[in-house]
Amino acid sequence: MNPLDGSAGVKGHRHIDEALLDDADGLAAADSGKMLLAVAGAGAQLREVAALASEINLSGLADEGRPRAVVIAGLGTAGRTGDVLSTVAGPRCPVPIIQHGGAPGWLSASDVVIAISASGRSPEALAAADSAARRGARLVAVGAPDSELQAMAERARAPFIPVPRRGPAMVSLWALTVPVLLAGRALGLVRIAEADFAETAARLDAEAERCRPAAESFTNPAKSLALDLANSVPIVWGSSALAAAGARRVADVLAANARYPAMADSLMEANRGRVGLLDGAFGGLAEGQRDIFADPTDAPDPTRLRIVLLRDGGLDTEDGASETPAIDERRAHAVERLAERRGVRCTVIRAEGGSPLERLASLVAVPDFASIYLALAHGLDPLATPAVSEMKELSAT
Repeated sequence: MNPLDGSAGVKGHRHIDEALLDDADGLAAADSGKMLLAVAGAGAQLREVAALASEINLSGLADEGRPRAVVIAGLGTAGRTGDVLSTVAGPRCPVPIIQHGGAPGWLSASDVVIAISASGRSPEALAAADSAARRGARLVAVGAPDSELQAMAERARAPFIPVPRRGPAMVSLWALTVPVLLAGRALGLVRIAEADFAETAARLDAEAERCRPAAESFTNPAKSLALDLANSVPIVWGSSALAAAGARRVADVLAANARYPAMADSLMEANRGRVGLLDGAFGGLAEGQRDIFADPTDAPDPTRLRIVLLRDGGLDTEDGASETPAIDERRAHAVERLAERRGVRCTVIRAEGGSPLERLASLVAVPDFASIYLALAHGLDPLATPAVSEMKELSAT
């Protein structure tokens, strides 16, 4: 069985093993797929792909002028690169950036397609690349070297940016994102400098050091977050457009790695009704019935909400991450107060850094590690996804 294709079996237990989190040797033994090491390599991946991408000439993308739309063709982590491009481009981006599983029916020669697949063989990315070539759209392909996607790009005489595969797609967000941002820069959609990549990589390195397996739970923010999330229903809200993109990434890794049913949204959307979850059966009602003196072995705590609030604060620049940072911050503060009134636990992660890319990294790096720690504490192998494999088999019959 190949763990990278999700065919390994599943084992685990309902409640977490807290002692394992402070046992570095035990974590190493449990993490047979070396997922913690793969996540820790995010900064190195970013630097590697930035160096490889710098050798690819993307200047021809702008020869035909501004496109009507940019289509990000990819699913899962590949699709999330569109979130990053939109976030870095900001609200004043002159061109719509559209995430799509394949190629939309309206695709034409006036559009640009960025087809992304970590493996280089995703049917959706391949179909999008083929459609772009047939319809005369400008094409950029991103994926594993010596793959079917590279061959298709070469036949279409389109630029291909290689991304060496260092692990499953879920840990390749930053490696896949660099080429997308460079394509966006070539099209005049984003302002991003090599220094932004360097600072983001340094941020990812610093977070990896803080979240290393040898660091104990009380000093390790990822282990602390894993303990906060244990046996909860996570609701991840972002205070700004940038933070909402981060929230979607956090929900992705919690679902994929720890098998937690996380929900993500922007606070703007939450303000339209989903904040009512705080009054529901997993929110205030569950907290109101909790007996802090009860023996947990006799009456285990009910499953409750855990709010994870990503606060951005915006950037004090012309192209800041949010058009209304003051409103975003007031809304975030209101949610914290509301959760406190209902007794609902709330974990806050604040963005740091001087560029949108670095700020986004500062919001998602710790949760990336936390999702792995949470899985291991449940006795789960993050690489074992038999349900995914079975779903593909059943869908094919």
